[in-house]
Amino acid sequence: MGVFSITRMIIRSLVKGPDTRRYPAVPAKKTPLTRGHLTIEIEKCIFCGLCSMHCPADAITVTKTERTWNIDRMRCIVCGVCAEYCPKDCLHLVPEYLAPQVGPMADTYTGPEPVPTTEPVST
Repeated sequence: MGVFSITRMIIRSLVKGPDTRRYPAVPAKKTPLTRGHLTIEIEKCIFCGLCSMHCPADAITVTKTERTWNIDRMRCIVCGVCAEYCPKDCLHLVPEYLAPQVGPMADTYTGPEPVPTTEPVST
């Protein structure tokens, strides 16, 4: 590569501007295929653990006794397999991206206490 071709490449880069977006200042492009992020309706969750068992990235941890649902956002590949296996349809892929964060990107959700059922006493 000669001096002239390098100079031409530098001038072209200065005139054209960057090839990448300046996210988050410039919002990410949304298309019909945008997967965004995973959300949970914790009130509907029964903490069965099927989402955790089928997650190919091991990004989800469910603790039935403590009624907690945890997702490691850095491990999640937003494939939607967990949402397909959820029997209560409480997991959803939302086509918006989350704001950038510094530090751990794990979210923990705690479900409400189960409502005690009153069974009729048969005599």
